[in-house]
Amino acid sequence: MLAAMPQPPSAASRDEPVIRERGDACPGALRLHPADDGMLARIRLPGGLLGIRQASVLGLAADRFGDGHLELTSRGNVQLRGLGDGCGAGLAELLDGAGLLPAPSHERVRNIVATPVSDDVVPWVGELDRLLCASSRATALSGRFLFALDDGRGDVAALDPDVTVLAGGGLRRALVRLGAGAHAVEVAAADAPRAALLASEYFLDAADAAGTRAWRVAELPTEHVLQEGEFAARLAAVGVAAARVPDVAWPYAAPPQPWGPGIGDQTPLCVLPALGRLSSAQWRVLVQVADQGRGGLRVTPWRSIILPRASTRRPIDGYARLVSAGLVVAPDDPWQSVTACTGQPGCAKALADVRADARAVVAESTGALPVHWSGCERRCGHPRGTAWVDVLATGNDGYAMSVHGEPAVPVFRPDLAAALSAARNTSPTISESADAVKK
Repeated sequence: MLAAMPQPPSAASRDEPVIRERGDACPGALRLHPADDGMLARIRLPGGLLGIRQASVLGLAADRFGDGHLELTSRGNVQLRGLGDGCGAGLAELLDGAGLLPAPSHERVRNIVATPVSDDVVPWVGELDRLLCASSRATALSGRFLFALDDGRGDVAALDPDVTVLAGGGLRRALVRLGAGAHAVEVAAADAPRAALLASEYFLDAADAAGTRAWRVAELPTEHVLQEGEFAARLAAVGVAAARVPDVAWPYAAPPQPWGPGIGDQTPLCVLPALGRLSSAQWRVLVQVADQGRGGLRVTPWRSIILPRASTRRPIDGYARLVSAGLVVAPDDPWQSVTACTGQPGCAKALADVRADARAVVAESTGALPVHWSGCERRCGHPRGTAWVDVLATGNDGYAMSVHGEPAVPVFRPDLAAALSAARNTSPTISESADAVKK
C-alpha cells in the first residue's frame, strides 16, 4: 500500500447538489467564446506538455488571429484573446497541423493536469489522452471535468480534481481517487490511465442516474455519490485488479516557483509571466531558449512554464534572455504569488481593471499568502488547495478583501497596498489589519 502523508488543504465542500439545466459553456479551440475584447479560444494541453513546433504555432496563432498575447490558465492550458469573428476555420487548421487538436467531439474534454517537474507521469498523460479521445462515452464529459496525474508529491492532487491518480510504491502502484473522497482504489501503475477513464465513465453513469446534469463529481447528489467499492468492482469486471484503500491521507506539495540560473550548461527553469499573460515576443524567447536546450515546454496550473532543459550558458544564456524579456525567473520576485482574472476591459462582468490595480501595488504588498484579484463574484481562476487573500472588486473605487473563508472588509483603492501587506503577513483574518490601515 502507499504510505499515508499529511492531508492537503482543500476547497470547501458543497452542502447541496447543483442542478444543471444545460451543458457547460466552456470555450475551446473550436467553440470560441465572445468576450468584450473579441472572441476567445482555449487550447487544451494535456499535462501542459508542448513540443517546440507546437509552441511556435501557438505564438503564430496569437499574432495571426488574436491580439498578440497568450494567457496561461489555472489548468495548464493556453488562451488566445481578441480573435476576429471569422477566424475559426483558419485557427483550427493551424492548430490541427501542429497536432494540437483531436477529433472535434473530444477537444474540450482533454482536461488533464500533471506534476510539471516530473518525467514519471508523462507516459500516463499520453495514454490517458489517447484513451479519452478513443472513448465515445467521454464526449459527454463537461469542459470542466478535471483529471490530475500526480507523481506522489501532491502538487496537482491539491487542485480539486474530479479524478486523481497518485503514483506510489516505487512507481509500480497508483491510487485513484474519485472527487474529494476519503478513500481510494489502488491499481497497478500500468493500469492507472485506464482506471482514470473508467472513473470518469462511472461518474457519467451516476450523473445520468441522478438526472441533475452534473458537470463535476462534487455536484452529484448524496444518494448518487461515487463509491470506491463499486468503482473497484467495475475495474475488476474489465480485468483491472483493484483494491479499496480506506482513509487515505494525501500528500501536499507547494507548486514550483521561479528559481535561479542553476549550474551547468543546461538546467530546468521555472518561468513566470506576470499575471499569466505574455506577449508573442516573450513567448518566442521562451520557445527559443527551450529549443536551444533541446527540450519542450510545460505549462503549469499555476500559470508558469517549466523549461525542463534550458540552455543557460553562452552563447545562448537562456536565463539572461528571459530576464531581458521581462519574464520572472527569480524566486523572490513580487509577482510570484499574485494572480488575477481578466477584469476590465476584456470581461463585461468585471467591475474594475483588476490587472492594472494589481500592477500598481505589487511591489509594495509582499507577504507569505498568495493574492488573487477578481473583477466579479465568479472569482475566475482563483487558487486551489491553499488559503489566499481574496481581493474582490465591488465598484465605486473599492474592493472587498479577506483571507479565503473569512469575513471580507471594504478597502478603497488608495489603501490597497497597506491592506494587502497586512493581510499577507498576519493570521487568516484581516479584520484587525484593516482597522489598523484605516487608522
